[in-house]
Amino acid sequence: MKAVHRNKKATFDYEILDRLEAGIVLLGPEIKAIREGRATIAGSYVKPLLTNGMVEMWWVGSNFHVTSGDPTRTKKLLLHKTEIKKLLGKLSAGEYTIVPIDLHLVRGKAKLTIGLASRRKKYDKRQKIKERDIEKNLRERFRD
Repeated sequence: MKAVHRNKKATFDYEILDRLEAGIVLLGPEIKAIREGRATIAGSYVKPLLTNGMVEMWWVGSNFHVTSGDPTRTKKLLLHKTEIKKLLGKLSAGEYTIVPIDLHLVRGKAKLTIGLASRRKKYDKRQKIKERDIEKNLRERFRD
């Protein structure tokens, strides 16, 4: 598995409760951009849409630096029906969202790790920063 891009902002702003790996419907220039590392997932999100009587998951706001076509095209995610139903059940409560966490290649195919997440409060973010600083200081002390 070769990670192309990680969404560090998502893991800081959200508490990830559950992770799923989804396939992506891509065009030729988009997969080439992923393989060359010219893809950005920061600021993107996943939303369910009803098409042809079925609920499908769509990835919105990603940016693939391609020369031809639309670089911010909405892409369909490939998930099993049971996974979609599980996500929709949690989303209906209204306190959760689906965020992309990681874009990677598995045996030449692009996969997106998505996470069911709840937004962190400001004090939770401060606490996380404090814990990270303490851990960094401890590592520096023991290294010397």
